[in-house]
Amino acid sequence: MKKDIIVEEIRKIRKAHAAKFNYKLHDICADLKEKEKECDHQVVSLSPKRHLQATGS
Repeated sequence: MKKDIIVEEIRKIRKAHAAKFNYKLHDICADLKEKEKECDHQVVSLSPKRHLQATGS
């Protein structure tokens, strides 16, 4: 399979960002949440999807 240069670049950026926080997920997420607050874009939060129960016959 041919390497996708865009995907490779995103992975490189993501790995560098995670390394800044010693790969601690809580700290990575806190930083991303802070960046969300600072950006000029509208941030949308979706409600959880409801699970449909299967009816047995």
